[in-house]
Amino acid sequence: MSDVLTLSAEARSNHGKGPARALRRAGKVPAIIYGPGGEPEMCALVFNELKKVANKRSFFNQLMVLDFGNGRSERVLPREAQYHPVTSDPMHVDFYRAGEHATVIVEVPVVFLNEAHSPGLKMGGTLNIVRRTVEVHVPADAIPDHLEVDLTGREIGDTVHFSEITLPQGVKPTITDRDFTICSIVPPTVAPEE
Repeated sequence: MSDVLTLSAEARSNHGKGPARALRRAGKVPAIIYGPGGEPEMCALVFNELKKVANKRSFFNQLMVLDFGNGRSERVLPREAQYHPVTSDPMHVDFYRAGEHATVIVEVPVVFLNEAHSPGLKMGGTLNIVRRTVEVHVPADAIPDHLEVDLTGREIGDTVHFSEITLPQGVKPTITDRDFTICSIVPPTVAPEE
């Protein structure tokens, strides 16, 4: 599970292109907080703080606290972000309120371990990745950084299904009607010369 990250925030009342551009010139990023527990609320974040984390792969799985000062804060989960097309700088972020006992839906990356210990891959097989992320229901306080698939002992023709992954406590897949494929080891595609 990731640690909770704290970002400085300030409430804002103006909205639209003009005020948003003025915020960006002042070194801030416009944002909005929505979800249960209150009305949608506009705020602004410090650009340099946000930039350090906004381009990381785990950004959308990171529970955060927006600190408004004077003792007020909001627990949130990033849901959507707009980035500058050239510089990849964050330009706007949508946050979802994540209360104390909230359950959220997130996409968790899948990591493949021990490729060197797979006989199928050693013999020239190829790892065919079907899902690089898996959408799961999870308590907001316990979002895993990743799910692990161990390839030790896997032969050509082996398929790894979701049921073979060990899940952390409280994590459940959103797809429940089938045991879906995560990856398989397929034979080499190059035909031998005659």
